[in-house]
Amino acid sequence: MRKAGYHFNSDTLSFDKIESSLRKRLWRLFKKFFSSFSLAIVMLYLVYAFIDSPKEKLLKRKYEEVLTQYSLLSNKVEHLDNVLKDMESRDDNIYRVIFETDPIPSSIRRAGSGGVDQYEHLRQIDNADLIIGTAKKIDELSKAIYIQSKSFDKIEELAKNKIDMLASIPAILPVSLKDKNTHQVTSSFGYRMHPIYKTPKFHAGMDFTGTIGTPIYATGNGVVIESKFDKGYGRHVVIDHGFSYKTLYAHMDKILAKKGQKIKRGDVIGYLGNTGLSTGPHLHYEVRKNDKPIDPINFYFNDLTPDEFELLVETANNTGQSMD
Repeated sequence: MRKAGYHFNSDTLSFDKIESSLRKRLWRLFKKFFSSFSLAIVMLYLVYAFIDSPKEKLLKRKYEEVLTQYSLLSNKVEHLDNVLKDMESRDDNIYRVIFETDPIPSSIRRAGSGGVDQYEHLRQIDNADLIIGTAKKIDELSKAIYIQSKSFDKIEELAKNKIDMLASIPAILPVSLKDKNTHQVTSSFGYRMHPIYKTPKFHAGMDFTGTIGTPIYATGNGVVIESKFDKGYGRHVVIDHGFSYKTLYAHMDKILAKKGQKIKRGDVIGYLGNTGLSTGPHLHYEVRKNDKPIDPINFYFNDLTPDEFELLVETANNTGQSMD
């Protein structure tokens, strides 16, 4: 039952009962409700502003875990980048130096993506800088790894070629010099007195004397491209070793190698003789690079010790006249 309200009347010195209309009662009720509702809204706002709900706490914890994983991923990508840079450095400064090929320019190794910003769609995400930076580094690594993979394919090819090259380049003496009494160098590479014309003339190879019938050896793997007789070189053989190298063996008594025949280093291709323009039994031996004669004395490293090589150089330089 609703309590009645009273008002003190100073004239009559008594309490008069206050009569309230329905409208006033409704208005008072509305004010109480509005005040209570406003207070509830303010309290709810304060609670949500300063106190996280269990769901919000869970979401924040997961968000922090994601950021931590992104940070760890970024560190791993940085570590992989350093490993790749070390591989690139060894590739350029060791492998490609060994195989005599140019290093890959850094502008190709680490080329940017260019063009339209492909990370624009990531800029609306929270912590966009971290995500975009990681994405860029991963894309850069992917391209660099692909280029490095292709480089290693090239190095593998060069290594195989290098093995063939080492087997093909002239590397041994064309005749054995173990018998010092019957085999020796009588003329080295360079200008020498011609034995017939008695004038200085360029000597394009080295002359080795010996007894007729001494075996002559191929100094590297290759293919015979000449096996014939002419007035100058007499019976002679030319071997194409590939890699721009050729060797010539002249004044032979007998030829065993035939044109087109594949030859291995150390194969006997003929015998020492005295044919063609020659003043005595000997082998005239030439090494040619890009069809230009070069000094053969630098191509005996498989046969001679340093002391033997030094003695051979001294002997060759003391001869003043060639034999052809």
